[in-house]
Amino acid sequence: MQHVSMHFNHLAIIACGVMLWVLGAIWYSPALFAKPWMAILGITKGSSKRGTLVLGMISSFICDIVIAFILEHLIVWSGAPTFGWGVFIGCLAWVGFYGSINLPQNIYEGRPFKLFAINGGYWLLGLALTGGILAVWK
Repeated sequence: MQHVSMHFNHLAIIACGVMLWVLGAIWYSPALFAKPWMAILGITKGSSKRGTLVLGMISSFICDIVIAFILEHLIVWSGAPTFGWGVFIGCLAWVGFYGSINLPQNIYEGRPFKLFAINGGYWLLGLALTGGILAVWK
């Protein structure tokens, strides 16, 4: 087996974590999907506790960096040389690690497909962009 040099661009990983976090803030904002997402989950405006919101935002940011770090491994291992190939690897990661897990989970739980589409759409776009960025930002 050939050894693959595992050089990571830590700045790119952190930048992708920030990008995912900002994308999430935009995606789940009132301008896009906050209202249908909240309606499906039965969340009313102002019902969440501030501590829960802050903890959620902090954990989202940390986990977004972890996701970018893991996706960087897939990008390096695959040798993705272009933005397009990085997007492809990000989409493959989504299919394998998000879509194929969460679609049946939503079906078992009787959740509407619209919830899967909102949440899954965010992760599909986020992983695709992250993969593209990581592939070209060496």
